[in-house]
Amino acid sequence: MPQKQSFLQALAADEHNQTSFLQKFVQAASPNPPGDTIKATALIGGYLSSKNIPYEFVDVNGDGKVNVISDFEGGKGPGPRVVLNGHVDVFPVGDGSGWSRDPWSGDIVDGRLHGRGVVDMKSGTASLIIAYAFLYERRHLLSGSVALCAVADEETGGKWGTKYLIEQDKHRWGGDLMLCAEPGGLETIRFAEKGTLRLTCAVKTKGALGPYLHLSKGAIRTASVFINEVIESVEALPVDLPVEIERHLEKPEVKQAVDQAMGPGTTTIIARPTVNVGTMKGGLKVNMIPETCTFELDIRMPVGMRENTVLDLIEGIALQYEAASITIEKQAAASNPFNYSVIDHPIVGHLKDNAKSLRPDADAPIPIPSMGGSDCVVTVGYDSPAIRELEYQAKAVSITLLNEVGVNPGAYHLYAIKARVKVSSAATRHLALATELCYLFQDGKVIEISDKDLISRAVLYHVLDGYSFPAYPNRDYVLFQQAYVILETHTVI
Repeated sequence: MPQKQSFLQALAADEHNQTSFLQKFVQAASPNPPGDTIKATALIGGYLSSKNIPYEFVDVNGDGKVNVISDFEGGKGPGPRVVLNGHVDVFPVGDGSGWSRDPWSGDIVDGRLHGRGVVDMKSGTASLIIAYAFLYERRHLLSGSVALCAVADEETGGKWGTKYLIEQDKHRWGGDLMLCAEPGGLETIRFAEKGTLRLTCAVKTKGALGPYLHLSKGAIRTASVFINEVIESVEALPVDLPVEIERHLEKPEVKQAVDQAMGPGTTTIIARPTVNVGTMKGGLKVNMIPETCTFELDIRMPVGMRENTVLDLIEGIALQYEAASITIEKQAAASNPFNYSVIDHPIVGHLKDNAKSLRPDADAPIPIPSMGGSDCVVTVGYDSPAIRELEYQAKAVSITLLNEVGVNPGAYHLYAIKARVKVSSAATRHLALATELCYLFQDGKVIEISDKDLISRAVLYHVLDGYSFPAYPNRDYVLFQQAYVILETHTVI
């Protein structure tokens, strides 16, 4: 019997145990906030122990945000590293009112399992844990390696979950390929997701008695006008989608899949920025003009849109409100850039073929982007702290800086950050900045390349019609060359 068929038959024969595990997993409450995953991860640990699989608990701060990690090497030599990543925490349930049954019941009725987090994403995480256990049992048949990350803290940004693990060992817990079983439906495969920018904003104005609006419009009315202006301006920003994604989203079958998976009308915003006002607080009494109003914005940015573009726009709008003080604070832990993988990556084909084999009467799933907000961004995204710091330094002295352009290790193409900063051409100003790329900049020009063995000549990188820039070899990728099979990257100056 072929190994794959034997594997699938073993999974099918274990269906009752798998359902029981998922039911107990749902019953182990893990709402975030507060983020305590002790009961849920103890259940995972017990399951892995029953299969004689080694694992570790990682509780970074000792506050109950527990992660479960495990990995193994295959018995047939080198190969790609596959990471199975799913989160254990779920959204809170409030006071429980409005639920037709106990949100932690795990009741099974008419073939459906009920409870908070069944969809997002305990069913997906359970499937990854079960698959990992069955792969571990057959590890002697595999090449490469497999890792399991059942993580905490995803619902609040992942700082003490996936993000922490990646910071400790990017390749071990990021791998060459990460599969995340977030809820995407049976008809789609998600290859990209929007970036997330979350802001806490505070408006302060003069206060007064309710009738005295000639003295002050108050913080809430001012905030309302400001919010409307932000929404209109941000959602009207131009989007620089990669050509391959733009063409893909124009296909009728892709549009249909997007609307089917996420609701009618999703196609109108899947490639556009959106602004949601999530919370708003202000005022002390109905007959008083409020002095303060705070609110939170959840901004989703499509592939190709950078948070600096959005932040600069919003901060510029805030400066126009002379009668009010408006402060804007980025929620760093919950803000992440867009991410995407190439549509024609081999794994996409494998997923389509396997899904089709399990549902022969249905169409193969179609690759589409996601609306954002998962741990995928942590394993896909690669950001150079030195380049980020260099950008801040460059802005401070009025130098225009373009970010790295090339192939992000194992992930997506980076596009030039359009830092619209006025360039100072004063003859007496000299700025020398050495970056980890080992290029020396002076007066905005390259005067030295420290390692001439990398490449003997520059190439032109085309950005827009009429704009081509000299591109120089990027040494920063060398550490990732073997692991991610990167042939070459360049830096544009």
